[in-house]
Parts: sequence; structure tokens; C-alpha cells
Amino acid sequence: MAFEPIHCPTCHGVEVVKYGQTSDGKQRFRCQDPACQGVTFIQNYTYQGILPEVKRTIVDMRLHGRGIRDIARVLHVSPGTVLHELKKRV
Repeated sequence: MAFEPIHCPTCHGVEVVKYGQTSDGKQRFRCQDPACQGVTFIQNYTYQGILPEVKRTIVDMRLHGRGIRDIARVLHVSPGTVLHELKKRV
């Protein structure tokens, strides 16, 4: 049996414990590093718009002059997700 360590997406630490399940049955994890403030996360998200990398890409693409619908089409997320993320960053 192989053991794959789970890393926190915020601090990249390995001090992670199981923290229940989501409503659709996916395993939720919690970071126990004191510097990370106990962030909860899921290892494999169904919707890509939740991923931090996609959120950063949305902001970068908008700063380079791409339109909202174009960003949504390229990243395979909804235009509402793009707008929501951009409003948070203002």
C-alpha cells in the first residue's frame, strides 16, 4: 500500500487531518499548521472555478485586457464566477 501525503493548498504543509465530508460525499481536510489558521479544503474539486490557480488566472487575464466572456470560455467557468472573483479583488 502506498501512502500519498496531502498538502495544504495555502501553506503547502503536510500537517493535514480529515475534517468530515461535504454534502455530496467528498472528503474534507483541515490544515493544522498554526500559521495557516486551520483552513479547510477538498483534494479534488468538481467545479474548476473554486481552485485558487483558476482565481489567480482570472485576475491576470482581466489585467491583460481579456473580456469576461472570453475568460469564462477559456477557463471553462461561468461568467458569474468571473464577475464574482473580480468584484472581490476591487
